[in-house]
Amino acid sequence: MKEMELKYGCNPNQKPARIYQKDGELPITILNGRPGYINLMDAFNSWQLVRELKEATGLPAAASFKHVSPAGAAVAVPLDETLQKIYFVEGVPLTPMATAYIRARGADRMSSYGDFAALSDECDAQTAAYLAREVSDGVIAPSYSAEALEILKKKRKGNYLVMTMDPDYVPAEIETREIFGITLEQKRNSIKLDAEVLKNIPTKNKEIPESAARDLLISLITLKYTQSNSVCYAKDGQAIGIGAGQQSRVHCTRLAGNKADVWFLRQNPKVLNLPFREDIRRPDRDNTIDVYVSDFSEDVLKDGAWQQVFTEKPEPLTAEEKKAWLAQLSGVSLGSDAFFPFGDNIERAARSGVRYVAQAGGSIRDDNVIEACDKYNIAMAFTGIRLFHH
Repeated sequence: MKEMELKYGCNPNQKPARIYQKDGELPITILNGRPGYINLMDAFNSWQLVRELKEATGLPAAASFKHVSPAGAAVAVPLDETLQKIYFVEGVPLTPMATAYIRARGADRMSSYGDFAALSDECDAQTAAYLAREVSDGVIAPSYSAEALEILKKKRKGNYLVMTMDPDYVPAEIETREIFGITLEQKRNSIKLDAEVLKNIPTKNKEIPESAARDLLISLITLKYTQSNSVCYAKDGQAIGIGAGQQSRVHCTRLAGNKADVWFLRQNPKVLNLPFREDIRRPDRDNTIDVYVSDFSEDVLKDGAWQQVFTEKPEPLTAEEKKAWLAQLSGVSLGSDAFFPFGDNIERAARSGVRYVAQAGGSIRDDNVIEACDKYNIAMAFTGIRLFHH
């Protein structure tokens, strides 16, 4: 197939819409559902991300995409009991592929609501079963087991989008896009990110352990497919906070840092033991938890409103409790898609447990950024590589 008609473009008024291949056949196959324009933009970007994560780490990789940026990305590192609980998979047998996607979706469950999923390896029955119970628009993978495909074809009343991508497909080196009737052309960003990009360490602390190097590569590869400006916090094989599309880099760092803080606050014993009613759906629990850890107060508990969600009135998580809990977050890795122009980015990152940083370097204020890292004993690598994505 060389061409496929789409329902519409980015918006319903943008018709006609299609995808086509100038030379050869399209490298995708639609196994179920009907793709939209944004579905395919998410699919093609997320597929590149998970393929590169697998190449860089050797582990099955997954991504959860929304509006052409990842809400989360991860590789298959086993989940501890706490993460199993906050990701709603306690006692569930998990394959490596399922583990990678559960981690990817768990980075920011609110943003992953209605996501497009990408898997580096075959979608097995366990991964399909998890996808089937979450709100998701579609999935792309190199293949599906017969049982997995049967499960996914029943999702969304039979309309769930299931796609394969030819794992051997290699696009042309030169890519083009048209904006306002004008064609832009550039070499495709085929740069490979591996441990070699982390060798230049100008800080006093030059120790980047293997696990942190893995997490730094996860953050950098994630940023390669995130709308710029972008910053990514990562820990234990997954993104835990992604800031995308901000005009100021420090706003990216704050946004991603706030998401990383929420990810860790979800693991607080008070949050783990919130007395939810059994009939409260997972998305509603996610929304409630976000309010609880962000700006929950006694005012929210007035007039019995808590009875709509909880079986008993919960105690607020105080500012002092949140501060004490977040002080325990450590060993976080941080990637930036370009250089940090000011040390304020490091100051904010340190508040969310960042101990390892990878950024392009090359700012006239590099000395200021290095000094900020040395203040917190952070090891920072200058990659010399900018990763803007638009």
